[in-house]
Amino acid sequence: MKLNCWEYKKCGREPGGAKVNEFGVCPAATDRRLEGVHGGQSSGRACWVISGTYCKGEVQGQFAKKFGECMECDFYQMVKSEEYPNFKLSAVLLKDLEENS
Repeated sequence: MKLNCWEYKKCGREPGGAKVNEFGVCPAATDRRLEGVHGGQSSGRACWVISGTYCKGEVQGQFAKKFGECMECDFYQMVKSEEYPNFKLSAVLLKDLEENS
């Protein structure tokens, strides 16, 4: 089974998670526009293109502002490795988000 970001990172921000009251539900766990991408639930295996995810102890902004840090993330690197050669580039994912809005 492929892990979603909230399962891998154990952040507790998935619906019903331990930290929802403190930090809210993560948009990657509820945004269904990328459902199934890289075998994930909601946007759980493409969190780097979702605004408002919670990483490194703070809410992250839009893709353009956060992607540099996301590229260094161990979860991003794992998904990229697992999905090679079918890893969807961020430009494709952003287009999919726009088309599914």
